[in-house]
Amino acid sequence: MGSIASPPCPISPSSYPSLTREQAGHLRHFHNLAAQLDGSWHHMGSQEPLQEFLDAYRYQLATMAYAVGVSHYHRQPLLRSVYKPLMRRLIYKMLCRDVWAYWFNTSLGGVRTDPSRTSLRTPWANPIARENIMYSGHLLLMVSLYAMLFDDDEFEKEGSIVFNWDPLFFGLGPEKFTYDMASLEKAILKEMERNGYVGVCCEPNMVFVVCNQFPMIAMRYNDVRHSTNTIPTLLPKYKDAWKAKGGMVRSNGLFPDAWLEVQDHVLSASDPGWTAWASAFMNTWNSSLIRELYPKQAEGYLTTIDGETRLHPTAVGNAIRALVADESLPANSEATLAKARDIVREANAPPGFPCSKPLLAYIVMWLSELGRTAELTSLLAYTDARLNPTWEKGGLYYPRHDIITSDFKSGADIEMEWTHMDPFAGNAAIAYSRLNVEDGQKKMWEHPWTSKEVKERVWVDGVSLADGVDSCGCWDESVRSVRVKLVVKGLGAGKWSVWVGGEFARTEEMGKGGKNAVELDVEVGQEMVDVVVVREA
Repeated sequence: MGSIASPPCPISPSSYPSLTREQAGHLRHFHNLAAQLDGSWHHMGSQEPLQEFLDAYRYQLATMAYAVGVSHYHRQPLLRSVYKPLMRRLIYKMLCRDVWAYWFNTSLGGVRTDPSRTSLRTPWANPIARENIMYSGHLLLMVSLYAMLFDDDEFEKEGSIVFNWDPLFFGLGPEKFTYDMASLEKAILKEMERNGYVGVCCEPNMVFVVCNQFPMIAMRYNDVRHSTNTIPTLLPKYKDAWKAKGGMVRSNGLFPDAWLEVQDHVLSASDPGWTAWASAFMNTWNSSLIRELYPKQAEGYLTTIDGETRLHPTAVGNAIRALVADESLPANSEATLAKARDIVREANAPPGFPCSKPLLAYIVMWLSELGRTAELTSLLAYTDARLNPTWEKGGLYYPRHDIITSDFKSGADIEMEWTHMDPFAGNAAIAYSRLNVEDGQKKMWEHPWTSKEVKERVWVDGVSLADGVDSCGCWDESVRSVRVKLVVKGLGAGKWSVWVGGEFARTEEMGKGGKNAVELDVEVGQEMVDVVVVREA
């Protein structure tokens, strides 16, 4: 819903792009999750109960917000009244103590992130003041997206971002940490400088390449919005800092997992996860490198055999890469895959880290941003066939399943196939991959909407996901139809025509007597209904 053009009338409304049922279902699921009461996180429970791991609430909420952003920017720019309340609600959930309270414990530090540590640090509750870019960076991008997409200064106002820390039975009384978008960005930049511009720590002592991409994208939006010069100053320092650490691309073609601050040591990656996630967002400012590296980075972990793309467990992917390097075997071969699986079975390596990285989530976001349509379509087809897509209250998601692989029988063979589904992928990342477009993040980086553009844009008001409609289609199968009052606003002088559900609705002259809006009272049925708005030539 929400296309605008200026062709001679009559037109064909069906020629304008519309969301698919799956895309609309993902947005509805975002709304269903964000509309839950405080303290309710149905379908969002993660592998690690203290919200320290990679499928925590913060990653789910942030990625939902990014999906909302790319869908609004690239697909439905007129639908402000649908996307703005949804984005705002996701930001509200991000500020709930359930999401950021983990930091009090994580700030203690530990030997997993700093092997030299012999005692714990004094903890602190403020999730912004120091380190913790895995929260603050995402929050900055969420509020910056909100400001850019909707030309709304709500989170730019002093005291607009508030963290209330008031545990019931420990502590010396309530604490309140107050920020706004500018002071949040300033806190992150201060940490960047403290670490010599290599990046801000996530957990204590660990700087991850991927987590520092999100705040830099936010700073780019804010530069355009406020005519500042942060990113042109910061990016050269960031590149030089990594060059001094031996470069951002390691010998295996992957980005480093992390830099250990105390040890001044770079950890090389042993799987494609954080490389894929970083690439999906680093494509904004480093696109030529990201595209150049893709074949080498994906090799083995993703295979395309007989037209079907599959994601493999890390051990299988690494075995394929070794066979390619050591025996010159082709990566995209059934025989190579079978040999790699045999190697992994024979090795029978014990489990490593206690939680499973959301690899599928990272991969589909990466494929989406790079426009690898064939691979993404094939992988999503497998996901839909094998990983239990579920519709609930009009929303589409994939339920959590913690087992990484199962042996599916295929004829006489037993194949080691991917079965893992975490809530990050199932609630947010798969949705993002469907709603994004090729170079979606890159295009937003290159041309963030200005305040002037948003003010001058035609937009639709009067309908939201809270009204029980998707892209104006009534989602509840128990309801035959609902009535909504659409208001098409921001119309300039001239004759405007509106089509609803493929049917001509009305033509009105704008500009006379200050009139700049068309009001429509329409009945919406179970099919998604598109609205097309056209200024007649």
